[in-house]
Amino acid sequence: MPTKVKVPPAKLARAVERFRYHLNRLNQRLVPPFGAIMELTLEAWVSQAVYAAAELGIADALARGPLPLNELANRVGADADALKRLMRALIGRGVFRQHRDGRYDLTPLAETLRSDAPVSTSGWARFIGSRQHREHWSLLVESVKTGKTIIPALRGKEFFDYLEDDPEFAKLFNHAMTSISAAAETTIIAGYDFSPYPTIVDVGGGQGRLLAAILAATPAAQGVLYDLPQVIAGAPALLRQQGVEDRVRLEAGSFFDSVPAGGDAYTMKLIIHDWPDEQAVAILRNVHAAAGGDATVLLIEMVLPDHDRDFPGNWADLEMLLLGSSRERTAAEYRNLLGRAGLRMTRVVQTASPYSVVEAKPA
Repeated sequence: MPTKVKVPPAKLARAVERFRYHLNRLNQRLVPPFGAIMELTLEAWVSQAVYAAAELGIADALARGPLPLNELANRVGADADALKRLMRALIGRGVFRQHRDGRYDLTPLAETLRSDAPVSTSGWARFIGSRQHREHWSLLVESVKTGKTIIPALRGKEFFDYLEDDPEFAKLFNHAMTSISAAAETTIIAGYDFSPYPTIVDVGGGQGRLLAAILAATPAAQGVLYDLPQVIAGAPALLRQQGVEDRVRLEAGSFFDSVPAGGDAYTMKLIIHDWPDEQAVAILRNVHAAAGGDATVLLIEMVLPDHDRDFPGNWADLEMLLLGSSRERTAAEYRNLLGRAGLRMTRVVQTASPYSVVEAKPA
């Protein structure tokens, strides 16, 4: 069953975000501007150090308890002196700690780097720090100049086609997306009431992780999982593990062709942000055709806020530009996009995470 995590109210989460933002701005003002920019650029090094820890499996090696340097180095296959230097840097950022007797141990941050953590960041860290992903971001200037993705020029094909040619990177990408799903699903279910919908169709739902969590929280509902044949092939095992296999019907296909009819709600998590406006509208029109006159369409996305504070969606927006000439969107932009597909946005429901539920009905 999905991990039970206490989720704060969305308003409290927003208040904490505002406090952290202003605290960070205060921290920046306490150093010369030159120093503040230096600190920002050094975050690239921090990211690579976290990646190295995840790639080496340091958190997994410490899962059973603290270890001295030489034993830890042996377990992760690292040079002891170099590992000591890596750990020293990460300890300074609150990732790992060292006891007085010299043994290294996990902190709450490091616990999330365990591959078996309930909500693991290991896959995300390894994707962000991978050679391929770093290469993509090294070409951000080109995307900003042209307004287009750099993937076709760099890889010779679109991003999702490239994944088929690079199984190693595809595996990292899939693990990263699983990490995002695990982190988001609890706040989505806590923030939005799915109980009014007897049948929920998850469009582009992957192997059904979100749908399984929704059904676990909504015992009277049935589900339809819709995605490409090769994607849903792995769904039965996950659905069985989550105890909802007998409540889910699998349907294979592409949302660019059609979407299963008969649903009371159609969920799409992090689908629309993957596509430029024309393709996004084409997908939404197919959902509209399947939804009929009474169904509800639910887009789970990082809706860009109207303030200028830091927000994860602003950085994800650049990732979308780099990888697919796509974008994160504001509420107004989603309203316009849905309207072009014959749908009327009824509200945007914030959650305690950066994700919101954009609710729409046939116009």
